[in-house]
Amino acid sequence: MTNKAFGLLISSLLFFSPVILANESAQFSEHVREFVKNMVLDNNKHVTNIAHDDFKLLSEGQNPRATVVSCSDSRVQTKAFNQSPVNDLFFIRNIGNQIKSAEGSVEYGINHLHTPILLIIGHSHCGAIQAALSDYSKESPAIRQELDNLHLPKATELNHGVVENVNQQVEYALNKFKHKIDAKELMVIGALYDFRDDYHQGHGRLIIINLNGEEDAKKIKADSIMKGLAVHTLE
Repeated sequence: MTNKAFGLLISSLLFFSPVILANESAQFSEHVREFVKNMVLDNNKHVTNIAHDDFKLLSEGQNPRATVVSCSDSRVQTKAFNQSPVNDLFFIRNIGNQIKSAEGSVEYGINHLHTPILLIIGHSHCGAIQAALSDYSKESPAIRQELDNLHLPKATELNHGVVENVNQQVEYALNKFKHKIDAKELMVIGALYDFRDDYHQGHGRLIIINLNGEEDAKKIKADSIMKGLAVHTLE
């Protein structure tokens, strides 16, 4: 490359770089503004549509029925299985729907709020499980620390890994809260939210895969609590 051509190349880069940066900055601002706009509008609807008496009841304290440990994945949201989560779900989220990363929060829901249910929800094609099954050594220390809590054989197929992780989390809970389970004060339920229909029971299906350590589908359906309900299990 001649000196003249090199100079033209540098000049063009210097010219276009500020333009590119300006466009990226404008896109960033627009994305943030659009989110904040939606947030404000939705909150206005919330304030308008909910009776003030409901807020008065909430101001006195909380009384949820379930402590829920779910993945942070944005595709997994409460309305998929609970249309009225306010004061009903003590909701805890982290990558890989694991107890260890949020043990204090889980303890608070069960020991202080006395929820009779601990619901652990994994989901199809989980990115945290995919990472745990691969080499994540180049991730940040904080992410590595969370992924280190997921103990899965590297050769595991992804969706089998999702199931295995939920079962492991249930087992951890059974050991941790054994006294409450034995006293019939707590039931631990393991479930999958399948937005991809990977388990062939319908897009968006919540599938019960573990009930206090029981993984057999027929026995889960035959349980006195589940019997007669239209629960979906892994056959």
